[in-house]
Amino acid sequence: MSFLEPSDLPASGSPDNLKEFTRELNLDASKPTHGHEVSIEQQHASESVGALIRADNLIAGYFPGVNILNGSDLYAKEGELVGIIGPNGAGKSTLLKALFGLVNVTSGAVLLRDEDITNLRADQLVKRGVGFVPQNNNVFPSLTIEENMQMGAYQDPKSFKERFEVVTDLFPALGTRRKQRTGSLSGGERQMVAMGRALMMAPSVLLLDEPSAGLSPALQDEVFVRVKDINASGVTVIIVEQNARRCLQIVDRGYVLDQGKNAYTGTGASLANDPKVIELYLGTLAKA
Repeated sequence: MSFLEPSDLPASGSPDNLKEFTRELNLDASKPTHGHEVSIEQQHASESVGALIRADNLIAGYFPGVNILNGSDLYAKEGELVGIIGPNGAGKSTLLKALFGLVNVTSGAVLLRDEDITNLRADQLVKRGVGFVPQNNNVFPSLTIEENMQMGAYQDPKSFKERFEVVTDLFPALGTRRKQRTGSLSGGERQMVAMGRALMMAPSVLLLDEPSAGLSPALQDEVFVRVKDINASGVTVIIVEQNARRCLQIVDRGYVLDQGKNAYTGTGASLANDPKVIELYLGTLAKA
């Protein structure tokens, strides 16, 4: 389709000159003009095709008529590590819970390999390959490490031995201390148990809600290393983090959430170096 009108054509000239004139004019016309840049929504629609998991225009909240998410979009492709940052109250944890069926989605959709999984129960999502590690109360403190892992494989107990070997390859201390009661572990060690238990059902995507919260800087670093190891093992990871700078250092792509909606999105490096993101968000969020 040509962008040319008859009045645009030169009055004279060779056919070759006319072709060159047409080509240049059409190229100029096809360029986006100022004020018509691709929106975040348009970017999501084009880039999320074929994603392992995606959320389209989610509206959700904990009480009828009170929305925490106001049109959030997100996607993660096979093998990606994706981060979600933003100020307190932005809806970060709510977005993860909406993906995992813990918050009612009133509009929009969550898709796993193009299958609609919106508002499915958590146990059904685990069977489909979605794992979730909440920020708080994420282990059984009265049980041993091994018993926590057994709870992780509750829906497929026959796989316990095989999966426990896989998990202890990632977290060797869980194997050597398998008989230790989880309640006696440090905060960082309990976080490893929580992530290990979520991996017992061999998820294709793992949702992590602020895994470094409340930990010392040294233990935070260990958690981030473990998250990278999990991702390197072939698991797609979506992580919500209050340590925004550190999060952006390890993720492939990131989302900045504000008031339940995507404010910025891009690679971890591009967001970490974006002057607007630094001014509006990174200066007020937890620092590494």
